[in-house]
Amino acid sequence: MSNLVNVPKNGSLVNTNSNQNFPSLSNWFDDLFNRDLPSVFASNFNTGITLPKVNIKETADAFIVEMAVPGLKKSDFCVTLDNQVLSISTEAKAETEHKEENYIRREFGYSSFKRTFNLPESVDDDQINARYDHGILNLLLPKKEEAKQKPARSIKIS
Repeated sequence: MSNLVNVPKNGSLVNTNSNQNFPSLSNWFDDLFNRDLPSVFASNFNTGITLPKVNIKETADAFIVEMAVPGLKKSDFCVTLDNQVLSISTEAKAETEHKEENYIRREFGYSSFKRTFNLPESVDDDQINARYDHGILNLLLPKKEEAKQKPARSIKIS
Protein backbone atom coordinates (compact mmCIF):
# COMPACT_ATOMS: atom_id res chain seq x y z
CA MET A 1 0.00 0.00 0.00
CA SER A 2 2.96 2.35 0.36
CA ASN A 3 3.37 2.47 -3.46
CA LEU A 4 0.09 4.34 -4.00
CA VAL A 5 0.32 7.78 -5.53
CA ASN A 6 -1.32 10.65 -3.68
CA VAL A 7 -3.62 12.54 -6.03
CA PRO A 8 -4.07 16.14 -4.94
CA LYS A 9 -7.41 17.90 -5.34
CA ASN A 10 -6.25 19.64 -8.54
CA GLY A 11 -6.08 16.23 -10.30
CA SER A 12 -2.34 16.31 -11.05
CA LEU A 13 -0.72 12.89 -11.31
CA VAL A 14 2.62 13.76 -9.74
CA ASN A 15 4.06 11.08 -7.47
CA THR A 16 4.71 12.83 -4.15
CA ASN A 17 6.36 9.71 -2.67
CA SER A 18 9.25 9.91 -5.14
CA ASN A 19 12.31 12.11 -5.18
CA GLN A 20 12.13 12.34 -8.99
CA ASN A 21 10.37 15.24 -10.66
CA PHE A 22 7.93 13.69 -13.17
CA PRO A 23 5.74 16.03 -15.18
CA SER A 24 2.03 15.62 -14.74
CA LEU A 25 0.19 13.67 -17.41
CA SER A 26 -1.57 16.82 -18.62
CA ASN A 27 1.76 18.68 -18.94
CA TRP A 28 3.19 15.77 -20.92
CA PHE A 29 0.24 15.86 -23.38
CA ASP A 30 0.48 19.65 -23.68
CA ASP A 31 4.18 19.37 -24.49
CA LEU A 32 3.56 16.59 -27.02
CA PHE A 33 0.86 18.45 -28.96
CA ASN A 34 2.24 21.97 -28.67
CA ARG A 35 5.82 21.38 -29.81
CA ASP A 36 6.75 22.52 -33.29
CA LEU A 37 6.22 20.04 -36.07
CA PRO A 38 9.02 19.21 -38.49
CA SER A 39 9.24 21.68 -41.36
CA VAL A 40 7.89 19.12 -43.86
CA PHE A 41 4.54 19.23 -42.05
CA ALA A 42 4.60 22.95 -41.36
CA SER A 43 5.07 23.81 -45.03
CA ASN A 44 2.19 24.13 -47.47
CA PHE A 45 1.56 20.41 -47.23
CA ASN A 46 -2.22 20.51 -47.12
CA THR A 47 -3.07 23.07 -49.77
CA GLY A 48 -5.57 20.89 -51.64
CA ILE A 49 -9.32 20.99 -51.51
CA THR A 50 -10.80 19.98 -48.19
CA LEU A 51 -14.04 18.05 -48.01
CA PRO A 52 -16.70 20.51 -49.21
CA LYS A 53 -19.73 21.33 -47.09
CA VAL A 54 -23.13 20.19 -48.29
CA ASN A 55 -26.67 21.42 -47.67
CA ILE A 56 -29.50 18.96 -48.31
CA LYS A 57 -33.05 20.23 -48.38
CA GLU A 58 -36.26 18.24 -48.81
CA THR A 59 -39.34 19.70 -50.47
CA ALA A 60 -42.65 18.03 -51.27
CA ASP A 61 -41.40 17.14 -54.76
CA ALA A 62 -37.63 16.68 -54.47
CA PHE A 63 -34.39 16.67 -52.53
CA ILE A 64 -32.02 19.54 -53.29
CA VAL A 65 -28.28 19.12 -52.73
CA GLU A 66 -26.06 22.21 -52.64
CA MET A 67 -22.29 21.80 -52.43
CA ALA A 68 -19.93 24.75 -52.00
CA VAL A 69 -16.91 24.19 -54.29
CA PRO A 70 -15.63 27.53 -55.58
CA GLY A 71 -12.77 27.87 -58.02
CA LEU A 72 -13.58 24.83 -60.14
CA LYS A 73 -15.07 24.31 -63.58
CA LYS A 74 -18.06 22.13 -64.26
CA SER A 75 -15.80 19.86 -66.30
CA ASP A 76 -13.81 19.12 -63.10
CA PHE A 77 -16.74 17.21 -61.58
CA CYS A 78 -17.79 13.60 -61.90
CA VAL A 79 -21.30 12.85 -60.66
CA THR A 80 -22.37 9.19 -60.78
CA LEU A 81 -25.23 7.07 -59.53
CA ASP A 82 -24.64 3.39 -58.85
CA ASN A 83 -27.08 1.18 -56.97
CA GLN A 84 -28.80 4.11 -55.19
CA VAL A 85 -25.42 5.64 -54.18
CA LEU A 86 -24.82 9.13 -55.50
CA SER A 87 -21.11 10.02 -55.80
CA ILE A 88 -19.72 13.50 -56.37
CA SER A 89 -15.99 13.73 -57.00
CA THR A 90 -13.41 15.99 -58.55
CA GLU A 91 -9.76 16.07 -59.39
CA ALA A 92 -8.02 19.38 -59.86
CA LYS A 93 -4.50 19.56 -61.24
CA ALA A 94 -2.56 22.80 -61.45
CA GLU A 95 0.87 23.57 -62.79
CA THR A 96 2.49 26.98 -62.68
CA GLU A 97 5.83 27.96 -64.10
CA HIS A 98 7.83 31.04 -63.08
CA LYS A 99 10.78 31.97 -65.27
CA GLU A 100 13.37 34.15 -63.57
CA GLU A 101 16.99 35.00 -64.30
CA ASN A 102 18.92 31.73 -64.44
CA TYR A 103 16.39 29.19 -63.27
CA ILE A 104 12.87 27.92 -63.73
CA ARG A 105 10.64 27.07 -60.81
CA ARG A 106 7.69 24.76 -61.43
CA GLU A 107 4.98 24.13 -58.89
CA PHE A 108 2.56 21.27 -59.23
CA GLY A 109 -0.69 21.00 -57.35
CA TYR A 110 -3.15 18.17 -57.08
CA SER A 111 -6.30 17.93 -55.03
CA SER A 112 -9.37 15.77 -55.05
CA PHE A 113 -12.41 14.82 -53.02
CA LYS A 114 -15.28 12.37 -53.17
CA ARG A 115 -18.59 12.60 -51.33
CA THR A 116 -21.14 9.78 -51.46
CA PHE A 117 -24.78 9.72 -50.42
CA ASN A 118 -27.20 6.81 -50.10
CA LEU A 119 -30.38 7.87 -51.87
CA PRO A 120 -33.80 6.90 -50.56
CA GLU A 121 -35.96 4.66 -52.73
CA SER A 122 -38.31 7.60 -53.25
CA VAL A 123 -35.85 9.38 -55.62
CA ASP A 124 -36.64 9.16 -59.34
CA ASP A 125 -33.07 8.46 -60.44
CA ASP A 126 -33.87 8.93 -64.16
CA GLN A 127 -34.74 12.59 -63.57
CA ILE A 128 -31.69 13.71 -61.51
CA ASN A 129 -29.98 16.81 -62.89
CA ALA A 130 -27.00 18.93 -61.85
CA ARG A 131 -25.71 22.43 -62.57
CA TYR A 132 -22.70 24.43 -61.40
CA ASP A 133 -23.13 28.18 -60.89
CA HIS A 134 -20.90 30.68 -59.06
CA GLY A 135 -19.03 28.06 -57.00
CA ILE A 136 -22.12 26.07 -55.97
CA LEU A 137 -22.90 22.62 -57.37
CA ASN A 138 -26.68 22.12 -57.30
CA LEU A 139 -28.31 18.74 -57.72
CA LEU A 140 -32.05 18.27 -58.04
CA LEU A 141 -33.21 14.80 -57.00
CA PRO A 142 -36.92 14.61 -57.90
CA LYS A 143 -39.14 12.22 -55.99
CA LYS A 144 -41.11 9.47 -57.69
CA GLU A 145 -44.73 10.41 -58.30
CA GLU A 146 -46.02 7.99 -55.64
CA ALA A 147 -43.58 9.41 -53.06
CA LYS A 148 -44.54 13.06 -53.54
CA GLN A 149 -46.35 14.65 -50.67
CA LYS A 150 -49.96 15.19 -51.57
CA PRO A 151 -51.81 18.27 -50.38
CA ALA A 152 -54.26 17.94 -47.53
CA ARG A 153 -57.78 17.22 -48.64
CA SER A 154 -61.14 17.12 -46.99
CA ILE A 155 -62.88 13.77 -46.63
CA LYS A 156 -66.67 13.76 -46.85
CA ILE A 157 -68.41 11.85 -44.09
CA SER A 158 -71.36 9.75 -45.31
